[in-house]
Amino acid sequence: MNLAGFSTAMDGVAWRGLLYSVFILHFVFACQLLLLQPLVSALDGKPGSATELFERVSQSIKVKRYSEALDDLNAAVEADPTLSEAYFRRASVLRQLCRYEESEKSYKNFLELKPGNSAAEKELSQLHQAQSALDTAWTLFDSGDFTKSVEYVDKVVLVFSPACLRAKLLKVKLLLAERDYSSAIFESGLLLKEDEDNLEALLLRGRAYYYLADHDVAIRHFQKGLRLDPEHSELKKAYFGLKNLLKKSKSAEDNVNKGKLRLAVEDFKGALALDPNHFAHNVHLHLALCKVLVQLGRGKDAITSCDEALNIDGELIDALVQRGEAKLLTENWEGAVEDLKSAAQRSPQDMNIREALMRAEKALKMSQRKDWYKILGVSKTSSMFEIKRAYKKLALQWHPDKNVENREEAEAQFREIAAAYEVLSNEEKRTKYDRGEDIEDMGMGAGGGGFHQNFGGGGQQYTFTFEGGFPGGGFGGGFPGGFEFQF
Repeated sequence: MNLAGFSTAMDGVAWRGLLYSVFILHFVFACQLLLLQPLVSALDGKPGSATELFERVSQSIKVKRYSEALDDLNAAVEADPTLSEAYFRRASVLRQLCRYEESEKSYKNFLELKPGNSAAEKELSQLHQAQSALDTAWTLFDSGDFTKSVEYVDKVVLVFSPACLRAKLLKVKLLLAERDYSSAIFESGLLLKEDEDNLEALLLRGRAYYYLADHDVAIRHFQKGLRLDPEHSELKKAYFGLKNLLKKSKSAEDNVNKGKLRLAVEDFKGALALDPNHFAHNVHLHLALCKVLVQLGRGKDAITSCDEALNIDGELIDALVQRGEAKLLTENWEGAVEDLKSAAQRSPQDMNIREALMRAEKALKMSQRKDWYKILGVSKTSSMFEIKRAYKKLALQWHPDKNVENREEAEAQFREIAAAYEVLSNEEKRTKYDRGEDIEDMGMGAGGGGFHQNFGGGGQQYTFTFEGGFPGGGFGGGFPGGFEFQF
């Protein structure tokens, strides 16, 4: 090849390289135009393209992609610091997210470009209201005024800042504090739909299920949160606290089944001490503890436990029954009848309750009759000889002629002593009395009928004759009116 041919070839390569470089530059430029067309168009004053930009921002906000909307708006402002609408839109998004300081700055940027704009001034005022309301809501939450705090969140903060995560989490905390667990589950569920890995929402929703005693679901929420952050202190505390509660509760139940009632009492008390506010679970612990204490004969302690259960759930029939049994142990017959009658009315088909009520009514009836053993000062196991001896002693002690100064009291005491002796000296009557059966004629205090008793001993003879009571009067001389006393 000669020198001229070589030169021609080289020129061709150079031209092709130059053309190739020009093609690459045009391709890159075309891509930039394609990607940045809305921004460039807005900067060039082409309203149609600016409209497309803001339409895209609106769509992002509609599907709650606030980060994408802010990215577009930030890019627009960076490309053209005089694009007022971008400042306004960005301020609005930031306000909805309750990023108040950034939002206020964007509103002020807009107002510098559009002084006196009423819409911007109105939204800036709303921003200040929402910001103040959120601060107030937290203060009320800390002070324990949960109802008022919820009002500030619902009626102000979430009206002007509907995408405010801090306010939504605070609302769930307030619902938990007010024990509205179903609403807390619903609200936290909405948060998890937006972000399924939100640790705070997982924790709060788990707590709501926990306080409803839906422990399996609560554990799943805590576990998911701990998988995302194994060192999250609140999630760890909630998870291991629940595991400990379940362990202690099961230990108590196992000891009951094994007949180790005293150990069960300690386990139940230990489980109750772990979380006194866990009412949905504690109501069953209090009831189970009451049953065990009744079995142990600790009536007073059992009443306290059943009271706790009924304070949580006043319609708990089993707690009424157990408290009735506990009151029988403490000889509170009226209280026992009241509790068992209430339980029987609520569960009329339960024969066990009806049997318990009959026992209580019988005990009440027996408690209201006179205690003849007590009147004679003898025990229920006393022999007939001991009963007669006590009777002789009391009859002489309360002889009306020996109690001239307190004759009326002596006559009353003497009647009681005679009536007691009439029942307890008769084997048939005594047996019926001990069984709690009615006795039509129980001596002087039971409606009349005659009574005559002679017995002697020690060189003395005593004769007591009762016929129809002591009609009309006193014990003068030979005790007129059918009463005779000789010695």
